[in-house]
Amino acid sequence: MKNFVVKTLANAGALGVAIWLLQDITLTGDSTGKKAWTLILVALVFGLVNFLVKPVVQLLTIPLFILTLGLITLIVNALMLLLTSWLAGVLDLSFHVEGFWTAVLGGLIISVVSWALNVVLPDGD
Repeated sequence: MKNFVVKTLANAGALGVAIWLLQDITLTGDSTGKKAWTLILVALVFGLVNFLVKPVVQLLTIPLFILTLGLITLIVNALMLLLTSWLAGVLDLSFHVEGFWTAVLGGLIISVVSWALNVVLPDGD
């Protein structure tokens, strides 16, 4: 359970950094508390997308992974971020990613920050 909480907080932190750095990734809300709660919920959705959908997409893109020497991972991460944005809209969460190239850059930022936070934060159950 502790590992789940740590990974969700790392995702929330990484999403927060991407929102802060990129003007086309938006999180709106009336108050700071509402924004924080929305960010946690979006991090949960992002974690579920990465847990359920991403492995299937990676399996299907193995030939492209080999052909591009792993650069297809940037595209897969961007698609997962766009899917999270769409799901957030369906769930009435005020999170939106505007455009594919913003998603590519956002996915790169989220990957780097999430990796760094997972290195720093405790990992035990």
